[in-house]
Amino acid sequence: MSDDLEPTSSHETEPVRDPGLPEHQWRPTDVDPAQERRTERQISAMFLAAPVLFIGFVVAYFTVDFNQTFLGFSALNFALGMTLGGGLLLIGVGIIQWAKKLMSDHEMVEMRHPAGSSDEDRAAVMTDINAGLKESTIARRPMIRNSLLLSMGVLAVPSVVLLRDLGPRPFGHTETVWETGMRVVNDVSGLPMRPADIEVGQLVNAEPAAFFPQDGEEEAQVHGHDLLAAKGKAAVIVVRMRPEDITAESGKENWGIDGILCFSKICTHVGCPISLWEQQTHHLLCPCHQSTFDLADNGKVIFGPAKRPVPQLPLGLDDEGYLIAMSDFPDIVAPSYPELARDQKKLDEQNRDGES
Repeated sequence: MSDDLEPTSSHETEPVRDPGLPEHQWRPTDVDPAQERRTERQISAMFLAAPVLFIGFVVAYFTVDFNQTFLGFSALNFALGMTLGGGLLLIGVGIIQWAKKLMSDHEMVEMRHPAGSSDEDRAAVMTDINAGLKESTIARRPMIRNSLLLSMGVLAVPSVVLLRDLGPRPFGHTETVWETGMRVVNDVSGLPMRPADIEVGQLVNAEPAAFFPQDGEEEAQVHGHDLLAAKGKAAVIVVRMRPEDITAESGKENWGIDGILCFSKICTHVGCPISLWEQQTHHLLCPCHQSTFDLADNGKVIFGPAKRPVPQLPLGLDDEGYLIAMSDFPDIVAPSYPELARDQKKLDEQNRDGES
């Protein structure tokens, strides 16, 4: 800090004309050109190593088996985390080292000013921004600049690959694992349910028995990479009402058992899980956007942005008196994208043709 430091304003109202800063300490890179070049190479090496790790992320994404483990953890998650996280870490550390060791280093004194900025102040800010760009020395350090741009550009590759995990578009994917004769089981215990197990006004979260080992089975019928997606799509709620409160559409008169009805747990708006049940009104409320369905009236929408009724699963009883599905969902279980509306229309037309 030079002794002739003067404040930016000469007004006598300034409380401190000399802030008393200690003498400026020069950095090794300020006085040693060899150290400066060595630091520049180190930072560039970090920026160049980052895209290698990003490419490794993409390679691991497509080559490491989903079920493979490493030290008791998912090998895929470990590989993806180390490559993507390591690349981002190298970029961050490189930028910090650049700022601390190579960018212009000098002390600044800024007086407190009113909250409202004048045109002159705004112009001064732009001047400071331009000065900061100049002090970053990015213009005369093409090695650092180009290696940073390269690493940030390659970072887009894992980002694009990760879009694949958003899953396929729902168009044309209308089936779930439900099938004729499959038992309806509690989604926590996996135990099958009889009508006597459910009281009037009760709601039970349930799943197909295919996700739980049954008598004599060592593992569930559905497993592997798509297990979570399949469980989410097949999730249902089972509710019981007084039979006289139910108004069934034509063809759905026998879809329930003594007032017990089964509906998809997936909201037809954007796919949120729903299980907020009001037993007096028989209304099912989605917590995301407040779409409300009347389960006593075929799951019809009575409020909110949802456009389709919540799909209903036809129920029956097996030889042991347990609740079973009589088929897969006749309607599409998914959010109401425009293409699904077209798909649903075709499905409804096919159902009508089959009935006729």
